[in-house]
Amino acid sequence: MPVRGSRTLTAACLLTVAATLAASGCAKQEGSSTSASGNSSAGAQVVASPTAAPAGDATGGCDLKAYGATKLDLKDTVVGFSQSEKEANPFRIAETQSIKDEAAKLGVKKLLTTNAQSQLPKQISDIQDMLNQGAQLLIVAPLNSDGLEPALQAAAAKHVPVITVDRKLNATACKDYLTFIGSNFVDQGKRAADALVKATGGTGKVAILLGTSGNGVTTDRTKGFVDQIAATAPGLQIVAQQTGEFARDKGQQVTEQLLQSHPDITALYAENDEMGLGAVTAVKGAGKKPGTDIKIVSVDGTRNAVQALAGGEYNGVIESNPRFGPLAFATAQKFFDGQPIPDNVIITDRAYDPDNAKTSLDGAY
Repeated sequence: MPVRGSRTLTAACLLTVAATLAASGCAKQEGSSTSASGNSSAGAQVVASPTAAPAGDATGGCDLKAYGATKLDLKDTVVGFSQSEKEANPFRIAETQSIKDEAAKLGVKKLLTTNAQSQLPKQISDIQDMLNQGAQLLIVAPLNSDGLEPALQAAAAKHVPVITVDRKLNATACKDYLTFIGSNFVDQGKRAADALVKATGGTGKVAILLGTSGNGVTTDRTKGFVDQIAATAPGLQIVAQQTGEFARDKGQQVTEQLLQSHPDITALYAENDEMGLGAVTAVKGAGKKPGTDIKIVSVDGTRNAVQALAGGEYNGVIESNPRFGPLAFATAQKFFDGQPIPDNVIITDRAYDPDNAKTSLDGAY
C-alpha cells in the first residue's frame, strides 16, 4: 500500500457535515453537578480551512483501493470504538457519548464499545477483540502516540480502516491507519500562551502542568506554549514543568508542591481543564486567589472550567472539542463510498475569555 504525506481536509470534502454536527449527550462528570454535553449547535465540530496538498500529489488522499478496504454502508457495518481512558472527566464522557449518539442516529448495524482504563495492553486487546467480533471499521482514541502496533497490524491484516481521534499516532496514514481527526495541538498551546500573556501583561513566573508522557498532545501543547512565550513575552519566565497526568487530583497535588517550591509563581498553564481546576483548589488552599493572585489558563473547554472563568477564578480556556461522532462517521462513509480521505482532518477550536465566558457556556461540555 502506498505511503502518503500529510494533508489536511479540503473545506468542500465535509462541508455538509459541518452544518449537521450534533453535540454529545448529557452524561455527568463524577463529582460534578454540571452537564458534560453543551448545546448541540454551539458545540458542533467544524473543519479548519484547507491547506493545499503537497506538490505533485494527484490523489488528494487515501481511497478504498489504496487501503485495500471494501465498499460498505454504515447501516450494514459493525463499528468498534476504543476509548482510551475511564470516563471520569468531561472530555471522555462527551467523546464516547458523541460516538454512541451518532451511531444510533445513523442506524449503524452494530456499535461495539470498549474502554482501556488508561492501560495500553488493554487497549491493544480491546481492539483485537472487536476485530474478532467482526468489526469492519474502528474508531480509536489512542492512549499514547506509540505502542498500538499489534492492534494496528491486526486491523491491517483484515483491511479494516482505523480512524484515530483526539491523539495522533506515530504511524503511517493509509497504511497503519486511515486518518486522524482532531485539533491542532501546537496551535492550542500558542493560543493558551497568548491568553496568559494578556492576563499577566507579559511578565511574571509561570509553571506548566504537563499532560501524560508518551503522547503527542502533551508534546505539541507544550511546544506551542513554550515557543510562543519565548517569541512574544520574554518577561514571562517559565520556572517549572511537571506532569499532572491530565487528572484533577494530580493537578492539585502538583500545584501544591509547585507553590511550595516556587512561592513566587504568578501564573499557571494547565494542558487540560481537569488539571487547571485542580490547580484552582490548590491555589485557594495556599491562601491565594485564583484568577487574580495567580493567573490560570488551560485547554479543553469543559463547562466547569468555563464557569470558573465566568466567575473570575480563571483567565482563559482554549477549546479542544471532543464531539467526534458526526465527523468520524461522515468521514468513514465518504471513504466507504469511494472518496479519498486526507491523512489529517483538522478541526477548529474556539477560545473562551473573561468577556465571552458567561454567554458561551452553552458551547461548553
